[in-house]
Amino acid sequence: MEQPRFQQLKEVAALFLKLGFTAFGGPAAHTAMMHDEIVKRRGWLTDQEFLDLLGATNLIPGPNSTEMAIHVGFLRAGWPGLIAGGLCFLVPAMLMVLALAWAYVTFGSMPQAQQLLYGIKPVVIAIIIQAIWSLGRKAARTVFLMVCGVVILGLYFLLHINEIGLLLGGGLAIMLLENIRRLRKDAAAHLPFAPWIGLSSASAAAATAFSLPVLFLTFLKIGAIMYGSGYVLLAFLRADFVQRLGWLTDKQLLDAIAVGQITPGPLFTSATFIGYLLGGVPGGLLATLGIFLPSFVFVAISNPFIPRLRNSIWAGSFLDGINVAALSLMTAVTIQLGQASLIDWPTILIALAALALLLRFKLNSTWLIAGGALAGLLVGLFR
Repeated sequence: MEQPRFQQLKEVAALFLKLGFTAFGGPAAHTAMMHDEIVKRRGWLTDQEFLDLLGATNLIPGPNSTEMAIHVGFLRAGWPGLIAGGLCFLVPAMLMVLALAWAYVTFGSMPQAQQLLYGIKPVVIAIIIQAIWSLGRKAARTVFLMVCGVVILGLYFLLHINEIGLLLGGGLAIMLLENIRRLRKDAAAHLPFAPWIGLSSASAAAATAFSLPVLFLTFLKIGAIMYGSGYVLLAFLRADFVQRLGWLTDKQLLDAIAVGQITPGPLFTSATFIGYLLGGVPGGLLATLGIFLPSFVFVAISNPFIPRLRNSIWAGSFLDGINVAALSLMTAVTIQLGQASLIDWPTILIALAALALLLRFKLNSTWLIAGGALAGLLVGLFR
């Protein structure tokens, strides 16, 4: 008879392997699919627990969706689950990216998958909308929190404030406003401050001789300090590999980002592509290890503190603010993705059909992704 912990480890590995092969669309889509599988279908976490993990991943550097997988694996199956959750989510993408990198080097181009993505992207939008609606009712549970979420969304679009600034600023503002009465009663209260990481821009330099240790350490640095979206990753990669080291051209860098986008799983597997271009299979593996290793360390350190944050009046309200800000940013990303994905009547109809199936029949998102891919192929055949 299997031990319960071993059974839980198998469940973690099976779930995140499935998501690793099917989670298209970037961090917002990955979060939506994880919410569907972990909260709604399996009941491993409540909405509030899931939201708190989402807020915690936004407070540490690295790929948020991979860190969610690591957090959930740890809560479900302990230390073995921490390793299994993260690895099972990122390894399928890494293997696919290695295969595409081999084709790129061998044939000088990448296999095209435009029609598949044409149908998958609208489904991804529908999955994210459903998750935002479900999580939003829990995160914005008061009128005050709802208004704060709208303000954060407006600041993102109107003033283009940095994501980390909105997350920490939103968390601090809500914490202070919700505890203003306590502040008045306690004149000795101290205002917390938000640590900021200063990043200097890299200047163009002569090409440096390639070495595997420098490749690994460069990706380790990026994984340890990078906050924000895939566009921020693009800026980091260009500063180091195009400008500082001179190992890549701009075209190769953009191709690496494109490969990360057209494969399921974390966008950070663009590092695998770059590593393979520069150093073959060893380079691909070392680059992947370097950029993802900090996430495992940060989650292992931060996970025990999340329940304590929720139980503290001050920290709990700060986490409420982080959660509202994270949902606002997720909404902003969805709006931007929607503008790029819902480009004609077929894509709009695919998105509406997927949303209806989600809301009415609670259809598994994996089947919706497969159906979207098939719809994309069919539209391509009749054009």
